Amino acid sequence: MNNPRNWLLAAILALGCVALVVTCNKGEQLSSADQTEEFVTLTDAVPDAILEIRYYGTYNFVGDRIDGYEEPTALLTRRAADSLRAVSDDVQSLGYRLKIYDAYRPQVGVDHFVRWAANRADSLMKTYFYPDLDKSVLFDQEYIMAKSGHTRGSTVDLTLFDMTTEKELDMGGTFDWFGPESHPDFCGNPETGQYTGDNKKSPTGRSITEEQFRHRMILRQAMLRHGFKPLDTEWWHFTLKDEPFPDTYFNFPVKQLSNVTQ
Repeated sequence: MNNPRNWLLAAILALGCVALVVTCNKGEQLSSADQTEEFVTLTDAVPDAILEIRYYGTYNFVGDRIDGYEEPTALLTRRAADSLRAVSDDVQSLGYRLKIYDAYRPQVGVDHFVRWAANRADSLMKTYFYPDLDKSVLFDQEYIMAKSGHTRGSTVDLTLFDMTTEKELDMGGTFDWFGPESHPDFCGNPETGQYTGDNKKSPTGRSITEEQFRHRMILRQAMLRHGFKPLDTEWWHFTLKDEPFPDTYFNFPVKQLSNVTQ
């Protein structure tokens, strides 16, 4: 993507997907704003979840509110929300609550990311989220893409909140950190849960402790137990395996819904 024609093509592709009910690839389309029947407000289904919707505020890698985030709430498909409630019940037994950073993301929000990434001059939040990267590599290394699983409605970004200390668990890195330090296999083996301390992937020698790795594994294992699959580049990102809309990319805004899960 270092070729200007390539990132321009990516931007055009994403912007072309803004129109409703436009097919972008075979079997993939955006859906109109009235198609929210299979979605719920996340806290209606998981009342103990804590929300910190980063894209509604300004503390995110863009440094501004993201298009399509009209209220500081989170939405998920009913199926994903039901599974997340099971996760919540599970981790509560261990003394934790779920803290949500993002869930459903409208296509206009993804398009906002693409426009931001194409603007090389805007590096307002570089220090906080991508200090080790030049912004020119964000497309090439797939930190920014024209499509996101979040837009299908069954993906969630989250962490754990310790009810004893009343603080987030220390995961050894912030949500939306662009770098190998965010990978689930950084300094350990996520399949076995074994900490190795291997930080060779870090370009600047960053590392995480055994305790921080263990915290990541507590979240990961709880999510896997209840039907979610992980992403190999982000410890906080999980998608429901049996997601109901695997090929549909929605575009209705993030705001409170009236339908309540019983």
